[in-house]
Amino acid sequence: MENRVFFPQAALDQWIVDGHVDLNRGELTFLGESGPSRRYAVEEAVRVMKDVSGEGDTASLIGRVKTRAWLESQGGEIVETSMLLGDAAYDVEPGWVGTPVGSFTGAEAAGGAAKTDEELLAKFLASHL
Repeated sequence: MENRVFFPQAALDQWIVDGHVDLNRGELTFLGESGPSRRYAVEEAVRVMKDVSGEGDTASLIGRVKTRAWLESQGGEIVETSMLLGDAAYDVEPGWVGTPVGSFTGAEAAGGAAKTDEELLAKFLASHL
């Protein structure tokens, strides 16, 4: 399975305003000092935070990231930071799930000393949070 990463909407909004990333046509590009570096194909998603209905997490979703399309195909209704799925109600964090585009080797050359996607993201987050 490919590495995937969840990008919270609030963080992306700030990074876009600050000029650190570009989100265009389903692709998120991290902008390095010397130009674009790592790219991710992104799809709208949510991180399921907690059950608020008292029905219990019968679908085992708490703590998981799921695409909006998948949740809606299961009958989920998502409005802002809330989701209904059957009789259960959840608090969710909206965002995007990203899958790396291309090989890491190209990003490594543009991104500096990182040796993996995880290190590259950690380096970016450490300098932009």
